[in-house]
Amino acid sequence: MFSALLVGGFVLARSAMAQTTSEGAAKLLSFTGQISVMRDSTPWALHTGDSVNPQQVIVTGPEGWGLFQVSDGSKFEVYANSRVVFRANRGDWKDLLEVWLGKVRVQIEHIGNLPNNNRVRTPSAVVSVRGTVFDVEVDEETEATTVLDEEGSVEVRHLLKPGPSRILTAGEWVRINKNEPVAKAKVDSDLMQRVARIAVEVAYRAAVNARQSGGSVAGTGTSTVGAPGDKNSSDAPPAPPKP
Repeated sequence: MFSALLVGGFVLARSAMAQTTSEGAAKLLSFTGQISVMRDSTPWALHTGDSVNPQQVIVTGPEGWGLFQVSDGSKFEVYANSRVVFRANRGDWKDLLEVWLGKVRVQIEHIGNLPNNNRVRTPSAVVSVRGTVFDVEVDEETEATTVLDEEGSVEVRHLLKPGPSRILTAGEWVRINKNEPVAKAKVDSDLMQRVARIAVEVAYRAAVNARQSGGSVAGTGTSTVGAPGDKNSSDAPPAPPKP
């Protein structure tokens, strides 16, 4: 009797979550390691198929990673040891992510070749999307922001210091320190190696996730509500192979 009530409570909880999911939510397509969403200052584990609503904070552990998709088909990845706010500004859907710590990779979809303007904010920079694929990383100690453009172009300006913005094209990166104007963009000679490494990491995580989903509810898309502090997988995956 008690077990039936407990299961019923979880089903009702999942139903309530589905009803309160916003239209502008981001859906978790795949993950490895520990990835959670903050609710009332408490981390709740995310599972494949779960949604993150606007103004919610996504947190990853030391080996955590997650791939999310928004309504227009655009995707973003949140890497290990990151803290990211999804659509922090409800009044402006152009504000896609606010990266407090860690690294994200964003891939913007352009439906019908029309502009799809989105922004990523950090403690020191504002990155305005003009292209398709770019990385944003925030250093934990200095709060400096590094932006790498993989495809298309992005506009980068300082959040706190006045001055002209910088346009990055594929293969260029810039590091923005909190107390200095935007530095001159530099060509990243290791771009292809970095892109290849990212591809290997993504493929590896997908394989690990598929392996874990064999006996895991999280991999089926019908996972139950996670308890506070839950981890997504009991066995952390080994370090990804070197490309």
